[in-house]
Amino acid sequence: MPNKRLFGIRGAVCAENTPESVVRAVDTLCSRLFTQNALQADDIVSIHFTVTSDITALNPATALRQSSVAGTARQTALFCSAEPSIDGALPRVIRVLLIAYLPETARPRHAYIGGAASLRPDIAGHDGA
Repeated sequence: MPNKRLFGIRGAVCAENTPESVVRAVDTLCSRLFTQNALQADDIVSIHFTVTSDITALNPATALRQSSVAGTARQTALFCSAEPSIDGALPRVIRVLLIAYLPETARPRHAYIGGAASLRPDIAGHDGA
């Protein structure tokens, strides 16, 4: 088994301000990150979400618990906070910082999807976003 090290894996997705849209967006984003990085439940240390001030319908951590990939993060520490309010910022964004163990030679695969690719065009296109 290869040695592992801790990595930060980033991503973002845009959602409408409805519970259904937030669950769908979080499910899609986390599913992509888990799959692209071949993550198992034991690999994930914590997941930190941020949301812009216009996402008020549902906390993304709660949305993850309601999603189809909830089992992968069942024992994971989840946290959510407010994104700073910046003039001209992209609206309705859910960002994630997933802390996980990967093989030490791995290159984390980030995901900027569902309208959020403009946040990181330098890496968004590399991950099929």
